[in-house]
Amino acid sequence: MNTIFRKSVLSVAGLAFAGGVFAGPIAAHAATPAVDAKAVAVAVQSAASKPQGEQSRIPLNDEQTANVKAIIAATKKAGLPERAAVISIATSLQESKLENLGHLGDRNDHDSLGLFQQRPSSGWGTPEQITDPEYSTTAFLKGLKQVDGWQDMPLTDAAQTVQVSAYPDAYAQWEQQAADLVAQHWNS
Repeated sequence: MNTIFRKSVLSVAGLAFAGGVFAGPIAAHAATPAVDAKAVAVAVQSAASKPQGEQSRIPLNDEQTANVKAIIAATKKAGLPERAAVISIATSLQESKLENLGHLGDRNDHDSLGLFQQRPSSGWGTPEQITDPEYSTTAFLKGLKQVDGWQDMPLTDAAQTVQVSAYPDAYAQWEQQAADLVAQHWNS
């Protein structure tokens, strides 16, 4: 096992352990060397579980890629590890295909808005807040941090506990693409 990969795996495992021990945000802002994206994706997945079921994948445009980067930036700002970004991105892939959706008229699911299809009427924030990628990601992460053991549970269970979707298993199909996106953009 090469040194960079071993350090990546140990770092992810250490962050998951520290998160469980201290039950608060983890401040880890040290500069890290560039690593192989595939190795990081494997390390991020091994910190919790392998992707469940058949995986889906979509090509991303510039707006969607910018939203991936915004989710990663908000996750880092919250002091959370890569696994939190994987869960967040997979959730947004399911909810909006990483598009910051406004009100969709008759096609709208109640008053759901933004990357995570959060609802002002459910207390997620104002429409302006929910359609701000940093705010909506931070709101999602706040809910995720309240889920005991989220770091070690299957992605779809962690996402469902926060989102309370009518389709609780749908998040799992996006785990591989989310892990690949985090591996690609975490250090960029």
